[in-house]
Amino acid sequence: MAIRFPAPLQPGDRIGVTSPSSGVGVRFQPRLQVAIRSLRDRGYEVDVGTCMDGTGHVSAPAAQRAAELTRMLTDPEIRAVVPPWGGETAIDILPLLDWAAIAAAEPTWYVGYSDNSTIMLPLTILSGLATLHGSNLIDTPLDPVPGVLSWTDVATRRAGSSVEQSSPGRFRSEQFIDIVGQPEISNPSYDSRGSWTRLDGSGAVDVTGRLIGGCIDTICHLAGTRYGDVGEFAGRHARDGVIVYVEAAESDAFTICRSLHGMRLAGFFEPAVAVLVGRTLARMLPR
Repeated sequence: MAIRFPAPLQPGDRIGVTSPSSGVGVRFQPRLQVAIRSLRDRGYEVDVGTCMDGTGHVSAPAAQRAAELTRMLTDPEIRAVVPPWGGETAIDILPLLDWAAIAAAEPTWYVGYSDNSTIMLPLTILSGLATLHGSNLIDTPLDPVPGVLSWTDVATRRAGSSVEQSSPGRFRSEQFIDIVGQPEISNPSYDSRGSWTRLDGSGAVDVTGRLIGGCIDTICHLAGTRYGDVGEFAGRHARDGVIVYVEAAESDAFTICRSLHGMRLAGFFEPAVAVLVGRTLARMLPR
């Protein structure tokens, strides 16, 4: 199964907004409107779905969330699907998605991170759909850090195009931005210095391959299942090679450690020519 790249996003295209995991609570509604407006200011139409309720940990019952996401991924008028953010239990919709219809439809960009990885990983493995692991809708109004591209920049490129990114040399020491007190914020402080490094301390890495991976907190539960079978994916792309990428969201250091060991035992990293690890603020809990 070849990797299928969506057509380049361009002004006038329609972007779907749905919450396959957590919806948006009342406190975050002003930021949501700022984010939607930022897309419209770029010339895109925005289709906001019905699965957006933020009063609980999920936006709607699993069947309803799966149906809305399937609709958006198979609607030829929707060129990208961008959830507001991640959440906790997107895993419950995986058996309910219409995988055959998604695989048969014209490719649509799916953008996000955190619990969206729970959907993005199997989207690529089961349907060959290229996805964009990066910012989500709530983060879209943020100015890109020098050296790193916004998802709106990457989604406008044609299949086969090259993009170049580099370490910005700085990062935030705090994980979350105050989007409640400052719903219009676009340029938060990056107050700590740091760069991309090789963990063994040696020189640069020169590898090529298909990127596959996601958020450790959630995709660890897919390792060893059909939804996270990196070995099968690597077998189909043996000529290209596979680069596995992982990042952590909110789990503490010991939980991330156990999850990585479990993924390793399930063969998640075995076919990788390299592993990219996102910076994490995960800390050891006090004993």
